[in-house]
Amino acid sequence: MYYTSRERVLSTFAHEKSDKVPCWCGASIEFWEKAKKELGLDDEDLRVKLGDDFRRVYAEYTGPDFILPENITFRTVFGVYRHGLGYGHALIHPLAEASMKEIENYSWPNPQWINTSCIKKQALQWDGKYAILGGDWSPLWHDVIDLLGMENLYIKMYENPELVDAVFENVANYYLAVNRKIFDEAKQFIDIFFIGNDFGGQTGPLLSPELFSRFVLKHLKRLIHLGHDYGLKVQLHCCGGIEPLIPILIAAELDALHAIQPDCRGMDLHHLKMTYGDKIVFNGAIDSHHVLINSTPEIVREKTLETLKIMMPGGGYVAGASHDTILEETPVENLIAMFDAIHEFGVY
Repeated sequence: MYYTSRERVLSTFAHEKSDKVPCWCGASIEFWEKAKKELGLDDEDLRVKLGDDFRRVYAEYTGPDFILPENITFRTVFGVYRHGLGYGHALIHPLAEASMKEIENYSWPNPQWINTSCIKKQALQWDGKYAILGGDWSPLWHDVIDLLGMENLYIKMYENPELVDAVFENVANYYLAVNRKIFDEAKQFIDIFFIGNDFGGQTGPLLSPELFSRFVLKHLKRLIHLGHDYGLKVQLHCCGGIEPLIPILIAAELDALHAIQPDCRGMDLHHLKMTYGDKIVFNGAIDSHHVLINSTPEIVREKTLETLKIMMPGGGYVAGASHDTILEETPVENLIAMFDAIHEFGVY
């Protein structure tokens, strides 16, 4: 039986097997432009060639134009200046020494700066064929780090937890309001609420399960429940070795976890599949760190097959790279080899 991409994905999110494992392709702008040039394809034709079962819609920022100082790459809506590749790294932490009163009076962003009227037109171009990702990325953990500074944040979790709570509350309130605005306008055109927060590093979580549960979980659950209230599945992008946090995320009713880095501590794919595979959808897991970037198409094909054999049984798996955006240094022929192997070996 043939499934459309959307049917294939929704079956997987229901932990049911379809005709084949769904495919996911997230790529950096730099890699994407390189791939289009090498293959002579436009955006949509490249996604069709790869067999990507997902498409994504975006709201638009229509708020104030902030004049950036010299050598500043980016300014977040929370007033943090960043510099460097991509969005760069935070150069200031405006609430690092703030009092509770200063946090209360801070210039928090206005959810009305986000325009949602463009989403319907974006979604309709695909005529219901693909699973549609939507909602604001909502990186509340990263924004709190930017506002307070990472080391300072950890210290204040012990010395002034109420102040940390106040910063998290304001950041989360903004994202809740923005996403509610998006879903009020366009929930019928979205299947999956896709959010992103990196809680892990190469050797484990960036904060203990206890601190995660104390400071972050409440607000993450608010986002998850918001998505569910609008009838959407919720997928979290989260890098690193986060295995100790996975039971907490499952208990919070998260539907899917992306991008599953098998080279990080605790992220053994056999263990993840056997322990959690019937409780949460895993998306990714094909090693982009060592395999996609540094090996040959033949090895990519072999390692993709190995991953499929572990992750496919019983459904609940979306095949793709273990990084949210495939990096520019990845050879295009390796990406093609990965997707060709998924389509060949990923049939149920």
